[in-house]
Amino acid sequence: MVQGNDTRPSEFLLLGFSEEPELQPFIFGIFLSMYLVSVLGNLLIILAVSSDCHLHTPMYFFLSNLSLVDIGFTSTTVPKMLWNIQTQSKAITYAGCITQMYFFVLFAGLDVFLLTVMAYDRFVAICHPLHYMVIMNPRLCGLLVLVSWIVCILNSLLESLVVLRLSFCPILDIPHFFCELKQVVQLACSDTFLNNMVMYFGVGLMGGCPLVGIIYSYSKIVSSIRAISSAEGKYKAFSTCASHLCIVSLFYGTSAGVYFSSAAAHTSHSIATASVMYTVVTPMLNPFIYSLRNKDIKRALKRLVGAVVIKRPIILGLKKCP
Repeated sequence: MVQGNDTRPSEFLLLGFSEEPELQPFIFGIFLSMYLVSVLGNLLIILAVSSDCHLHTPMYFFLSNLSLVDIGFTSTTVPKMLWNIQTQSKAITYAGCITQMYFFVLFAGLDVFLLTVMAYDRFVAICHPLHYMVIMNPRLCGLLVLVSWIVCILNSLLESLVVLRLSFCPILDIPHFFCELKQVVQLACSDTFLNNMVMYFGVGLMGGCPLVGIIYSYSKIVSSIRAISSAEGKYKAFSTCASHLCIVSLFYGTSAGVYFSSAAAHTSHSIATASVMYTVVTPMLNPFIYSLRNKDIKRALKRLVGAVVIKRPIILGLKKCP
């Protein structure tokens, strides 16, 4: 079987959620609203952390990075879907599909790694509070984020490169609203054994290992909280990691739901609908979870909004904390 440029398609077709024209304006409105809320919410978190010197701590440094990644995560898939609905087209070019797939895998991996780093941060804060600032120093925090980016870039690059070697069948309909890696590989006419091995390796490295790290961190956190004598101390310790635990549960819960639903259901609409939970809904809810449960974030957001309302310039990094 010949592989290479001779069997490389010019475009794929993204089937999306529905073929019915009357539903397209409703789908467009829903996803546009969720996308704008997600981008605005995560952008406000980044600005609040940057503008308030009280939030220049490891926990909020990781949170602002998570918000930045979530903006990239949703921007990888939703704008293209909205454009296709607006232009009444389902096509995406071969290069566009590979690019979308690369950035989707990249940002999904970064989400998982940053959640793991944040779990480690909470582990150090609760289990080793006296040495927290020594252990979680700026150099280590920057190194953890840098390593996360490097590992995820290499993994995403590997996943994309093994797809480039494939030749594809004449039918190039993707039962999704974006170029999902597994769906693209299933369209290939050539041998996909290497692709499947790389995917399984990626799932184990980018999903399984971080999950083990998160579970281990929280097992130690629970042990430390149980050792606290006062109920008030237990509540205070638990409240510092409650928001992160909610986000971890939401991300892994929706991801597991997508996996099991795709294994049980064989319709394109059910798989695409289930994927919305972790690709769009979870990044949209993250800012709300942190802002509603965190007094520091609430205070910073109020100061930020107040500064914008009275048109007072915000100079980042120049104001010293009292």
